[in-house]
Amino acid sequence: MVLSWTRGRVFRRARKGKELSSGSDLEIEIAIPTHFRCPVTLDMMKDPVTMATGITYDRDSIEKWIESGNRTCPVTKTELTSFEMIPNHSIRRMIQDWCVEHRSHGIERIPTPRIPVTPYEVTDTCTRILSAAQHGDENKCVELVRKIKAWGKESERNKRCIVVNGAALALANAFNIFSRGVVEKNVVVLDEILGALTWMRPLSEDGRSVLGSVSSIGCMVWFMNGKQLATRQNAALLLKEMRVEALVKCEGVFEALVNMVKEPVGNASSKACLSTIFKLLVNSSGSNRGVARERFVELGLVSVLLELLVDAERGVCEKALGVLDCLCDCKQGVEMAKSNALTLPLVIKKLLRVSELSSSFAVSVLWKVCDKTEEGVLIEALQIGVFHKLLVLLQVGCAEGTKEKATELLKLFNGCRSKAECVDSSLDFKHLKNPSN
Repeated sequence: MVLSWTRGRVFRRARKGKELSSGSDLEIEIAIPTHFRCPVTLDMMKDPVTMATGITYDRDSIEKWIESGNRTCPVTKTELTSFEMIPNHSIRRMIQDWCVEHRSHGIERIPTPRIPVTPYEVTDTCTRILSAAQHGDENKCVELVRKIKAWGKESERNKRCIVVNGAALALANAFNIFSRGVVEKNVVVLDEILGALTWMRPLSEDGRSVLGSVSSIGCMVWFMNGKQLATRQNAALLLKEMRVEALVKCEGVFEALVNMVKEPVGNASSKACLSTIFKLLVNSSGSNRGVARERFVELGLVSVLLELLVDAERGVCEKALGVLDCLCDCKQGVEMAKSNALTLPLVIKKLLRVSELSSSFAVSVLWKVCDKTEEGVLIEALQIGVFHKLLVLLQVGCAEGTKEKATELLKLFNGCRSKAECVDSSLDFKHLKNPSN
């Protein structure tokens, strides 16, 4: 049995000075030898390895087979007594030689694969990292952390091996140890560990617990207030992993989060900071929740969110509206929203334009901001076109809670429609259903 490798446009008119009489492209079929193909995928092997049963597979294919829960050899169907994969260098060299021989037909030579990292190498390196951290050997720790990061860059398989074998917890402990000292003195090693931990998320409960110390969170805040963009983003991503109870105990967290949203490094860090803020506003216990809302309002987060909403992409927009909705649960938040000229135009604009979640948050914000005693606010919203947008929202469908708020708002706005000088008529009514249907 053979597998054909078809390479179109192999010969062109001018190749070797000959012209093809047919004027069309000639296709050449190259037969790949059977023993070069992986028995699982039937594709040519790039990293052939031999299992305990003596059958050779492509490493990626047999790893996926085993990770799926299979414990037998795909070919012989016998139980695998060992999962050790021995590189088959002979077959790999034969495949490479064959590729070189047929390179004129567009077949590229497979690169010599790097030997993947083993669980023993990972655990041994983690042990040495902890030892170096405990002895305060920053240089040795930096060297070992960079070694782990280099392994991770080589392949996804290496990343999985590193994470599964407890590297995140070891690095979290090392980060916690070095964070207890002067951050400026240990900035290099802390930065290296921070960069490695970001691609090991989500962290385990043990990892979150270790990094939840006041010194560790304080160190992340210090990095977020720094000037290195990559480090600021890494710190924001890692801070998102922390528990609410740990965050509220550390000074400077609220200020750092607001500054990161105000001066965004990128969408990833903006979303991470907004998620952390939302978590603080929703999951804080009792009095801490009220304190968190008031503190964020004092820091000017309402204005920052509205400026962010002007041209935010979907993910950022959803989270920004969610945070704004939470801030409007307190009196100061509502007052700040009402006093900002961007609130009504931006919130109404986001209705039906981003996502169902964004629309639900937008309706909730309007429901909290629009008061029947403030006729001017109602008229302004009507002039922007809120009435028709709410009608469309009810027509296309929404969650029950959103539907109730939208209905209340429509009743509220209906009493002021005659007083509105003009209502935006540019809205597209294609979403409205015909009542007769």
